[in-house]
Amino acid sequence: MLDARLLPLRNDLARLREMRLDDAHAYAAGAADAQVRTYAHLPEPEYTEASVTALISGEIRDGLRRGDLAVLTIADPDTDAFAGSLVLFGPADGAIEVGFWVHSAHRGRGRARAAVALAVEFARRCGFERVTARTVPDNHASRRVLEQAGFDGGAEERDVAPSGREAVLLHYTWDCAAAGPAPR
Repeated sequence: MLDARLLPLRNDLARLREMRLDDAHAYAAGAADAQVRTYAHLPEPEYTEASVTALISGEIRDGLRRGDLAVLTIADPDTDAFAGSLVLFGPADGAIEVGFWVHSAHRGRGRARAAVALAVEFARRCGFERVTARTVPDNHASRRVLEQAGFDGGAEERDVAPSGREAVLLHYTWDCAAAGPAPR
């Protein structure tokens, strides 16, 4: 189970924390970005500040309380400003899946890799044995982030993405026990 009491986590490039209502505007704006729309496979076709506020007050809060869904904010470690989103979901058989996106104004600074490292550490502290990730083959940025973070690449399979759409996805795995501490 995901344990919100272990948050926030921080390193030099990112802070991983619970989403707050004041993140709603930046989340909606970031989710409208063409690259996020293409690659993040978000469950909703469109997000507004009001819809994100409702999610934060409802499903996001409830999922974290249940311990089976953590939609978190990737924040600037110095200002705590919203820089992107990271989700951990679907705990099963000792594994949890991670997905992430970074707002266009915060790309190219290493925040995604830093946030994924924090997610691995969070998962480890919560007792998970593995962290998995999936991305489409042409999402070179996410592939690079996962590979630099130490994830092992796996098979290319036709699968259902978080958006509910079927797609060809590359599967990645981080073995918490074998891999040692999360990368920095």
